[in-house]
Amino acid sequence: MAGALSRRQLIQLGVTVTGALGLAPWLDVRLGSTVPTLPWPAANDIVANTKLPVFPDRTFKVADYGAVADGKTDNTAAFAKAISAANAAGGGHVVVAKGTYVTGAIYLKSNVDLNLAAGATLKFSGDASKFPTVLTRYEGIECMNRSPMIYAHGEHNIAVTGSGVLDAAGTSSWNKGSDRAYLDGLVAKGVPPEQRVVPGSGHNMRSTFIEPYSCDTVLIQGVTLKNPMFWQLHPTLCRNVTVDGVSTDPSTAHSNTDGCDPESCDHVVISNCNLGAHDDNIAIKSGRDADGRRVNVPSQNIVVVNCTMNGNWGAITCGSELTGGIRNVYAYQLKVTGATKFALYVKSNTLRGGFAQNINLDSISGTFDRSVAFVTMTYNGQTGNYPPKFGPFSITNSSSTKVNGKVFDVSGLSGDHVAGFTAQDCAFNGVSDTSNTLSNVDGLKLVNVKVNGKKLG
Repeated sequence: MAGALSRRQLIQLGVTVTGALGLAPWLDVRLGSTVPTLPWPAANDIVANTKLPVFPDRTFKVADYGAVADGKTDNTAAFAKAISAANAAGGGHVVVAKGTYVTGAIYLKSNVDLNLAAGATLKFSGDASKFPTVLTRYEGIECMNRSPMIYAHGEHNIAVTGSGVLDAAGTSSWNKGSDRAYLDGLVAKGVPPEQRVVPGSGHNMRSTFIEPYSCDTVLIQGVTLKNPMFWQLHPTLCRNVTVDGVSTDPSTAHSNTDGCDPESCDHVVISNCNLGAHDDNIAIKSGRDADGRRVNVPSQNIVVVNCTMNGNWGAITCGSELTGGIRNVYAYQLKVTGATKFALYVKSNTLRGGFAQNINLDSISGTFDRSVAFVTMTYNGQTGNYPPKFGPFSITNSSSTKVNGKVFDVSGLSGDHVAGFTAQDCAFNGVSDTSNTLSNVDGLKLVNVKVNGKKLG
């Protein structure tokens, strides 16, 4: 049996019935219960209605298809054979046993769960030829680039699960570059995405780590990502995405290693994760400038809950690639650690445009290296004819032990105000600058907000 069920359906079925149906015992049917009731009815609806994949109780051991866990054999073909066999059989679990496996890009097919046992490590190859050219988005612009480490396009009912490790350190020889200006030039000339080919162009742009593209019903659960070169989890143009219990790498070895970047996705639940990054912990995106307007798909209906944030920019960031818009975001019970600069970071400009609307944070706590909330419409000083639409935003029941700056730094434009900003029932301590910037903000509400023990307002 393969298909997709909502969390509500999975919980109603229960473990006994699930077993009777022949569903995989390691599919965590308790996942819905690990997400607490959130303080917004709309957020609870998103959680309940975000579908989880379901797989037949069939296993396909990669060792049976020629995989060798010796840390040196190229297992690219063996992984492809196992995944193809599972897909051809109607679905199942491709099981990676304990050991170290070298591999090129892994392409996930419909109804397949790639399950990494405890002690299993995938080391991705330094051989660029093992990463074919595929359709992707580089910083919000569609192009043809080398495949992410794990990739799928147009597939449904897929998963990467288990407690194993994915290690991209070996890709450093080829997975480099940030020449987005090359793509900007091609977009300006009207070159379609399938002709914006990066490999062989003389320009280099990094590939992301795990990227389902235009997929429906995706689960990434339990795994640990190490040594990323670029964005770590990048679901793009997907529906029904669940990221649960995943650990991403907080290493400072490589910049722009965001933890999770849902881009132009609908119904996303990110829960129980330890999100480390040398950039944003979660950066919600929806395309850049002219190419973002061409695709014109928002990111929406996103819940982030019970996560630890250990990146050096935003815990929840919207943008800057938000040309397609972002709406209906709910973040609850986040612990912010380390040198994370902002709990909420919203950024665009009049070149990028887009919107960020109905963004809500509740029960956020920890230390903030700059501000609790930073909202700007003048990001990078770029200008154009597309004023962004921001607000409403809300931060409630939240606290800090340290803020190395202002609590709120929220600015609209003189002709383009932020349409609503609420802070309520918050206590921010250890604040180094007790002034706040709240300019060109309509519908400002500060209710029972204390800074260093003194009430604002």
